[in-house]
Amino acid sequence: IASTWSYFGGSNAILKISGAVEIPREMDPQLHNVVEELAIAAGIPKPRVFVINDTALNAFATGRDPQHAAVAITVGLRQQLSRDELAGVMAHELSHIRHFDIRFAMLMATMVGLIVFACDAFWRVLRIGMFTGAGRRSSGGGGKQGGNPALIVILVIAVVLAIIAPILAMMIRFAMSRQREYLADAGAVELTRYPQGLISALEKLGACHEPLEVANRATAHLYIVNPLKSAM
Repeated sequence: IASTWSYFGGSNAILKISGAVEIPREMDPQLHNVVEELAIAAGIPKPRVFVINDTALNAFATGRDPQHAAVAITVGLRQQLSRDELAGVMAHELSHIRHFDIRFAMLMATMVGLIVFACDAFWRVLRIGMFTGAGRRSSGGGGKQGGNPALIVILVIAVVLAIIAPILAMMIRFAMSRQREYLADAGAVELTRYPQGLISALEKLGACHEPLEVANRATAHLYIVNPLKSAM
């Protein structure tokens, strides 16, 4: 059930969690024109275009296939890029779409997100159960009380999920290897025929040390640069 939901609804969930808002062409015609030109060059449908209202510099693509894809860019990055640099970044993301990297990344993000959510939910239920159990013991007198089997089961599940979640996040970082990024960079140069635009954009991205507030460990691998980096 989770996999089916991830396949058909994962990208919309990721965009919503990331605070991405779809913008019409009239709000940013240059961005739409760049994405449309690159989509034509890549031979794929034009993806939906989103912006994230954050000053951090970042961007990502998501979706299950080129016919159901979207690209998102932060306001901070959009404001700092020239047209050639913008084309380099968008070409990188469209290369991920063309190579179907977005499907794997989306499924991993939503599945890890579900595990993280379940982990938090079990811990919350455990805390509530322990609090209400303590309240019943204090109001019921000093009778002999045994452990609540349900709370013990919840505790075990919560601990297991707490262990699994960071391991999965690490596995995703390994799976989304640098080779995929190198191929996306090569694809961007192929689409733009101007490597300097991407190089200049990556230099700006690398120089930014501001973390992206809406990013989390389940979605971090989607972005063109690590969104969780600490400010320096």
